[in-house]
Amino acid sequence: MLNKSDVDYFNSGDLENKKFWKRLGGKPNLENKSVLDFGCGHGSLCIDIARSGAKKVKGIDITENILKFADINLNENFTELKDKVTFKKFDILKDVTEEKFDIIVSKDTFEHSLKLDKILIKFFNILNDGGKAYIGFGPLYNFYNGDHGRTKMMLPWFHLIFSEKFIINRINKKRDIKIEKIQDLGLSKYSLKEYEDFLRQSSLKLKFYKTNLSDHPFSKIFNLLSKIKLLREFCTYNIYCILEK
Repeated sequence: MLNKSDVDYFNSGDLENKKFWKRLGGKPNLENKSVLDFGCGHGSLCIDIARSGAKKVKGIDITENILKFADINLNENFTELKDKVTFKKFDILKDVTEEKFDIIVSKDTFEHSLKLDKILIKFFNILNDGGKAYIGFGPLYNFYNGDHGRTKMMLPWFHLIFSEKFIINRINKKRDIKIEKIQDLGLSKYSLKEYEDFLRQSSLKLKFYKTNLSDHPFSKIFNLLSKIKLLREFCTYNIYCILEK
């Protein structure tokens, strides 16, 4: 039986997927396309893509329990898509594949991904010529809640104000499995500038790039503050981009 919290999270993907495509300028033509979902999580975006006419959708992640949910959910609730969609535990930097794809998608994964420059090289290698990568992610680490609550610092930007050593020592007092660095919490810790450098120095062409895309009324304040040069790094909360081979 599927866990209710997993089902609820999967179902919330209906709204999040719509936001994802809207922020990227609209859903592309997926008819008869082969698609890789990097960091597929519970698989909601894979189902959305398969329903939109893709001929093959492969979701990859490194977290076994959510992949197990995605696979069971596919087989129990989306039997009509079983021939199109597959889920696999796959580390894009370590595992080898000969597969090529027309499209790569990645939703809310880059803020957790280390060695992003090498990941973008892998994207280039597995995309067909003319293929595109549709990417959206946030919050960025230097934003007020960019630690995703994982540092337990409670107040806005406190994960930046206090030293990493202090934060780690504080966290380790309550953990059986100790951490040595912030990245051990599943956070890339990259700055906005680092993300922009990775994207612009990639072999892929940057065809679309926007930041701070949100419909939340409160976001307008940060959108204005991010236009001030000194505050841009700390008031930019997400990145949406399209890369092309």
